[in-house]
Amino acid sequence: MLNRLRARLGYGLARRLLAWPWLVRQPRLWRWMEGQFARQARLGDVAAQSFYGHVLLFRGQGLGAREEGRRLLTLAAQGGEGKAAYQLGLLCWQGDSGRSPAPLEALRWWQLAADAGHPLAAQRLARLYAEGAPGIAIDSARSQQYQKRAAELGL
Repeated sequence: MLNRLRARLGYGLARRLLAWPWLVRQPRLWRWMEGQFARQARLGDVAAQSFYGHVLLFRGQGLGAREEGRRLLTLAAQGGEGKAAYQLGLLCWQGDSGRSPAPLEALRWWQLAADAGHPLAAQRLARLYAEGAPGIAIDSARSQQYQKRAAELGL
């Protein structure tokens, strides 16, 4: 119980410190902040998993950090976090040095993100069903369904 409270307070403070770029550029402080993000993510906080997953994916050093970021994003997306699911869809769509593009897997993640209320995922799905892709047939009814969903979500 005390560990969870300390983790939550440290995470909150570290997130607030991000507002000052000059603090983020301090190596010792940045390592402390990353430790707070990691600790909260390890406790199963879906929002922290998504946030720290994005940090590792875009700011982490090396392939190991990128893979850990992807793992955390997967956990967050499975926990219902739409932004993480959308990002995983982008990663699957583009592929990278270790993975080839996987349109069907991207489709699955974007459907999860759209169900969680992510407007860009609904927009991507509308375009994907309108244009088709390898393994994904053109489906104008689904395209219109997702266009309507994107409009409902604010796009």
